[in-house]
This record gives sequence, C-alpha cells and structure tokens, in this order.
Amino acid sequence: MKNVAVIGAGTMGNGIAHTFAQFDYKVQLIDVSQAALDRGLATIEKNLDRMLAKERITEEEKAKTLANITTYTSLEEGVEYASLVVEAATENLDLKLKIFRDLDKFCPEDTILASNTSSISITEIAAATSRPEMVIGMHFMNPVPIMKLVEIIKGYNTSNETYSTVEEISKKLNKVPVEVNDYPGFVANRILMPMINEAIETLYNGVAGVNEIDTVMKLGMAHPMGPLQLADFIGLDVCLSILKVMYDGFKNPKYAPCPLLVNMVMAGKLGVKSGEGFYDYSESRKAETIAKMFR
Repeated sequence: MKNVAVIGAGTMGNGIAHTFAQFDYKVQLIDVSQAALDRGLATIEKNLDRMLAKERITEEEKAKTLANITTYTSLEEGVEYASLVVEAATENLDLKLKIFRDLDKFCPEDTILASNTSSISITEIAAATSRPEMVIGMHFMNPVPIMKLVEIIKGYNTSNETYSTVEEISKKLNKVPVEVNDYPGFVANRILMPMINEAIETLYNGVAGVNEIDTVMKLGMAHPMGPLQLADFIGLDVCLSILKVMYDGFKNPKYAPCPLLVNMVMAGKLGVKSGEGFYDYSESRKAETIAKMFR
C-alpha cells in the first residue's frame, strides 16, 4: 500500500500529503483548483525548508519528498491507482457525501476510503458508498508533519481488517494511532471545542481579555498555546462547523456556539488564515506563527 491519494490541498491536505511523501509513499494530491494545488505545494516546500534548517531532514530527503507528490485537478484520474484515499476537504457533510459517492465509483474495489473529518459521522459518510466496511476516519492533528496523534474512527460497519491496515499505516508514518468510536466530535474535539467555546464565552462576557485568558491557560494549566490562539490557528470557521455538528448530534445546549464566534466568522475574521481573529496576523506574523509550530 504505497499509492495514496489525498483530496484537498489546504492546511490539512497538504500536511497529510507532505507526511505520506516524506515516508516514501507515492502521493496523488487532488484539488479542483490548480491555484490551490500550487499553494499547497509551496507550503509543503516551505515546511520542508524549515525542517531542513533545523537539520531534521537532508536536501536529498527534501527532494525525494517533493518528487513523491503528483498533483491532479481530476478526481477520477487522481484516484485511479490508489490503495488508500484520505479525504481532507472542507468540514461540510454534503460535500463529503458527494466526494465519497464519487470515490466509490472511481476507486478500485479494494481501495480503503478514509476521511480526515474532525467531527462528522463516519457511519453516515460510509453509507454513501457500496463499501462501508472499507470506510474509516483518519483524523490527523495540525500541523500534520509534527503532531504524533492520529484518531482512527471506526464506523458502524468498518471491518477489523480495514482498521488494522490503517493502524499499521499510521505507525509507519511515525504516528501514534488511537482507536475511537463514531460519535460527534470523536475524542479530541469533543473535549477541545467546548473548552475553546467556553474561552470565547469568557471573553464575550467580559470576564477577561484575550491575552489574559490565554495566559491563564498557558501558565496555570501548562497548555503550550492558549485556547483563543489555538482557535485562530485551527480556523474560527472550522471551530464553528465542529460545534454545529456536535450541537446537532447531541442536542445539548453546552455545545451551542458562542454568539461572538458566530459573528466573527460571518465578519470573515477566521484567524491565521484570514490575517485576523482574536489576534492580528500580518503576513510576517502569520509566517512566524506557523514557523513556531515546526520548532
């Protein structure tokens, strides 16, 4: 299983492609936009340069990693020979269902279909295919080349063979796989997102300012990054989408997104990716923030 297709060239998609390619998998990176693919490749090269500067990789390893990635704007062509597909598109149920219906048509019968979804039901995604036993969640953490955890989510029909294969692949990527059952938010975001949402509520209620809230959590709780800064890094739109999925899934008001978060997303204040969220990010500040994650 050395032929992997990654769908989506955004933050998570290019990180997943980078990681597989670095471990000598042949990667087909797929996006509907050639411009997005070009940006994704540029990001991968920048991140490899950071790793090179810190002597974590050699020039030869950088060149080999980039050579292992081929880009496609056609889903059908990109997945033609894939043994594993990892979908890393926007956290939108309708979009994911369409992608998986298409993957079911275009992929070989023995291809495992994985989603990097951070909250959406794997069982529901799998039901859009004729191979639910071969559909699984493979939730990487950001930044993918650095973070060790992979949540592996079994849908209702996911086979033990599929799980074992994905678990072994994760280990070959030098990741730590953790088995998780299929409930909204899984483990990581079921715990993380209410904390982020509560930090936003704390700001919204005027209890303390942005820096003060993050400082309390960093110095008092030994968090490497405060919850508001982390929300900026994840993307406030992504946080909002995950909270909506959890709220709809559990029907529990504790998962209802804070009005401040909703308003910031509507205003286009999405965090690092938009240049402004709870903090202000100029281009130089944005680059510095991302670079810190690769230290």
